[in-house]
Amino acid sequence: MLAACRGELYSAVVSDTLDAMGHRNQTFEPGFVPLDDDTVLAGFARTGIYMPIYHDDETVNVYEHEIALIDSLKKDDVAVLSCAGNLRIAPWGELLSTRARYLEAAGCITDGSVRDVRLIRQMGFAVFSRGRNPVDTKHRGKMMWQDVPVEIGGVRVSPGDLIIGDLDGIVVAPKAVAEEAVAKALDKVRAESTVREELASGKSLASVFAKHQVL
Repeated sequence: MLAACRGELYSAVVSDTLDAMGHRNQTFEPGFVPLDDDTVLAGFARTGIYMPIYHDDETVNVYEHEIALIDSLKKDDVAVLSCAGNLRIAPWGELLSTRARYLEAAGCITDGSVRDVRLIRQMGFAVFSRGRNPVDTKHRGKMMWQDVPVEIGGVRVSPGDLIIGDLDGIVVAPKAVAEEAVAKALDKVRAESTVREELASGKSLASVFAKHQVL
């Protein structure tokens, strides 16, 4: 399934497909930007929730849940880190990317910030964020829960949901309907290819839409 997602699908067609299936709040709000414009992300959500903090001492153990989540990533997992839009913290950087890439995770999405951008770009790891900020989470934020439902970008994301991301945006297919959504999206892509060919040959948009009902 993921090979088809990465090779043939894109966020817009998956969004349209989910709309047609009655799932109409599955696309992240604008502002989540990939570190590289060519990034295509497809994988399964592993979630973490951060809260703001304002100090650090021996009792805080600021990295405990973060380390546990990253070390438990599996092939094709996507770390989805909900910071409630707090750009004051950068929960993702180059060292986490290095570990996640070794584990063959698919990428990371956060509504916080990201740092070490140049190094992450060089390794080609897929990361989407709302901003960039060189600060550590230490003294500023701590992951409190992992592998629980989160809300990020205005969308509810649960562990195991299918994530599709590219330069247009990020779409979430709930786990229960992911396979059906991918199959229907592939059908739509193939129909769009036919429409594209007919439009390129000079047929009018009105006549092509009347024939295929695809736009």
